[in-house]
Amino acid sequence: MTEMPPLALLAGGLATRLRPLTQQMPKAMIEVAGEPFIAHQLRLLQRERVSRVVLCVGYLWEQIAEFVGDGGRFGVNVSYQVDGPELLGTGGALRAALPELGSEFLVMYGDSWLDTAYAPIVDAFRASGKPALMTVFRNDGKWDTSNVWFDEGRIRCYDKAERLPQMRHIDWGLGILRSEVPSARSPGVSFDLASVYAELAQSGNLAGYEVKTRFYEIGSPDGLRKTDALLRGRVAPTSL
Repeated sequence: MTEMPPLALLAGGLATRLRPLTQQMPKAMIEVAGEPFIAHQLRLLQRERVSRVVLCVGYLWEQIAEFVGDGGRFGVNVSYQVDGPELLGTGGALRAALPELGSEFLVMYGDSWLDTAYAPIVDAFRASGKPALMTVFRNDGKWDTSNVWFDEGRIRCYDKAERLPQMRHIDWGLGILRSEVPSARSPGVSFDLASVYAELAQSGNLAGYEVKTRFYEIGSPDGLRKTDALLRGRVAPTSL
């Protein structure tokens, strides 16, 4: 049985696209299918045998901590990495959380619903010999702009600005990194995880894993509506 690494859940953003809904609450606490979204995420992680979760938080994080606590009622062990007055970005938050994460860790965003088997992804990462892995989905520009050139188990290019004809996939939202990747950056400096992925792809050091189930998110009003419908069981995953 695959030993599952800890997971960093990036939940510190300001969620400006969801204002005024997030004017007085963090995105993780938005009600989805009758309860805060983070409750759904933590139960999904428990199902996939991820036992340790580090919540990288910032904006109104106290509300998350009050609701989640130590994670015991969700069957996971939760600790917190809190941004200071200056937000560190997704990459900087991971760099700060390294003491809690160990030598390798999963990472996903706090607004993503990523329902698949996680153990095969971890196995693929360990077999790749690469310092990082990105999960991808064959999007063909349907749900969002495709930004990944994926070929034979490797990410050849990942770029949110430059579009190549070979880009038929999209970053699905779940990644795995060895600690050496963020530790190469200076502590306390803000940087984006996407830029790290792009550099790794450019140097041939980013493995890829194709997921067959589409992603859902609550980072936009339309995404929130669709994810709420999905988790209420009103629609099948393939119909949105």
